[in-house]
Amino acid sequence: MKKIRVFFAVLACKLARAAIRLLGRGGTDFPGRVALKICPDLLGQLAKTVTTVIVTGTNGKTTTSRMIEQAFIDSGISYFANKTGANLISGITAEFAVHSKLSGKCKYPWAVIESDEAAFKQVGKQVNPKAVVVTNVFRDQLDRYGEVTHTLNNIRIGLQGCKNAVVCLNADDSLSASLAEELPNEILFYGVNTPIYKTRVEEVSDAPYCIKCKSEYVYDYVTYGHLGGYRCPKCGYARPMPQVAVEEVLASDTEHSEVVISLDGKRYDANVNLPGGYNIYNAVSAMAAGKALGLDPAVVSKSLSQFACGFGRMEKFDIDGHSLRMILIKNPAGCNQVLNFLTDATEPFLFVACLNDRSFDGKDVSWIWDVDFERLTEMGDLLTGVYVSGVRADDMAARFKYAGVPTEKLRVIKDYSELLKACLAQDRPVFIMPTYTAMLDLRATVSKNYGFKNFWE
Repeated sequence: MKKIRVFFAVLACKLARAAIRLLGRGGTDFPGRVALKICPDLLGQLAKTVTTVIVTGTNGKTTTSRMIEQAFIDSGISYFANKTGANLISGITAEFAVHSKLSGKCKYPWAVIESDEAAFKQVGKQVNPKAVVVTNVFRDQLDRYGEVTHTLNNIRIGLQGCKNAVVCLNADDSLSASLAEELPNEILFYGVNTPIYKTRVEEVSDAPYCIKCKSEYVYDYVTYGHLGGYRCPKCGYARPMPQVAVEEVLASDTEHSEVVISLDGKRYDANVNLPGGYNIYNAVSAMAAGKALGLDPAVVSKSLSQFACGFGRMEKFDIDGHSLRMILIKNPAGCNQVLNFLTDATEPFLFVACLNDRSFDGKDVSWIWDVDFERLTEMGDLLTGVYVSGVRADDMAARFKYAGVPTEKLRVIKDYSELLKACLAQDRPVFIMPTYTAMLDLRATVSKNYGFKNFWE
């Protein structure tokens, strides 16, 4: 009976995906929901013969997964991944189903899966991964996740179901690092042993107090947000020494970063082909995943210069000689890192923010007031203009006005086609910062109007 249910669930998923694609849609989630109606434990059935690495956490899941994918490619490993970012259990189930035969036997021996933090509670125990990477825990979508401790608990429950996994934890994040004390698993800490930015935006820490005794942390250095060399002066809880670490940041600009990563007593030069301090963290977490999976670190470090970024994650579009870079944002920490990244700009640029409040964005957009947009006004003539769009464009425009952006530099353009035309009319680089559903809509407009591939292709 179980084999029959698996057969029809996989068949239904494949047919649903094919039908949706024929209609020109992504079909990333619905086919999985159809399959799960037929066979609720389908994911566990399909994952039995697959060696899987799971990436979870608040920020950096998609980019870290793409880095690990490139390491797999360069290592000659046959795999599949949920490249479209469908990271709920329905989307992950759909990816396993479409990459399986009707018998339920997967066509690939390996999988790279990014998982939503809340969904990880179910995904972890069904997939039985070989390795899990936890990127970080930040305040995100308060209406959905609640406070950071709730997100941390979701990850904790998920890890408890991953009995056989090597768990890679961010040593610089006092929240996720604390999980090590509760797990019987092999733990692999990674981190950054040096400050990343010469100057940083003003940030509200999501974890200023010791998770053990509630005393305020003392920091030897801060990389960004609440990440860095923390220690509690009262109870002694402190950053653990990472086995995989960035020792030096040699260079960083609006295109890439050059770093030195130490692992097993050796140093590896890595050219990370995306800018921003958060991508330095993604790179070292990918190196940790490589160690957990037994990959050659020299191959993994080299792959960091060649991977393809996930759609909307620092994705660059060159249109008729104009440069547009799309940078997904969803919370204060991520947004502040975009501003940190922009401080490396040496030529004038146009800044665009697209704010939506749909379910996948988070209904509560009050977080925009915790972002240091004042940093933009300090950039003077380098900032040539600020355009805002999206469902909550007026709220974003108000935030920029309070930040001191001059009225003559600020425009509200709610139609995405008109927004792109206005951007391309500027003879300067454009940095577009959309929330998730705004990114999907905007990227669809780019694909339709300018001939780029759809995000699922």
